[in-house]
Amino acid sequence: MSSIHIEAKIGEIAETVLLPGDPLRAKFVADNFLTDVVCYNKVRNMFGYTGMYKGKRVSIQGSGMGMGSAAIYVNELITTYKVKNVIRVGTCGAIQKNIKLGQVLLAMSASGDSGANAAYFNGMHYAATADFDLLLRAYQIAKDLNIHTIQGSIFSTDTFYDDIPNRWDIWEKHGIIGVEMESQILFTIAKRLGAKALSLLTVSDNIVTGEASAAKEREQSYMDMMKIALELA
Repeated sequence: MSSIHIEAKIGEIAETVLLPGDPLRAKFVADNFLTDVVCYNKVRNMFGYTGMYKGKRVSIQGSGMGMGSAAIYVNELITTYKVKNVIRVGTCGAIQKNIKLGQVLLAMSASGDSGANAAYFNGMHYAATADFDLLLRAYQIAKDLNIHTIQGSIFSTDTFYDDIPNRWDIWEKHGIIGVEMESQILFTIAKRLGAKALSLLTVSDNIVTGEASAAKEREQSYMDMMKIALELA
């Protein structure tokens, strides 16, 4: 038995899944961090792998860009494959001017403009939050690894391009630290289906200052986030 978008058989996916948006990042992590790797999914080239990290079984599954795509994979991982922990590993834009490029953010909660969330709650506003146990463990692991993290609330958006002037001012004023496109729906679905979820994000650009990291810098800073995620898994 498999799900619609994941061709793995039951038992081929670990209880903890790392969830990058980019399927090629999933491949990179599998190739460079895991041993005894098996590729369990190639449907739509949204690669998924299961392997071993320091004696523990872990999976990594691409989810695509945006909440619509991420929702499909999170739902199928939890309902069909009984995944218990889903940990997003991705990038974001900072909207506080003092946040540096390459900084690792631990998302405590995710505001956003998800149409799915609005539909789920009849237009009311649900506070989508990370699992506290995963969040605390990630924070402690980062300290043990001497990796500085910033904990706070983020914003998940359905629109990458827009022409709204000063769009992020109100969110910056209320302490939102970063903007990305998947975490709000991840937190909502995980809570809805009884799983634990967390979002670890690497700052790739600062929307306020206009700074943006080069490809090599993104690669190096991404490693800090992956070390935390893999130790957590």
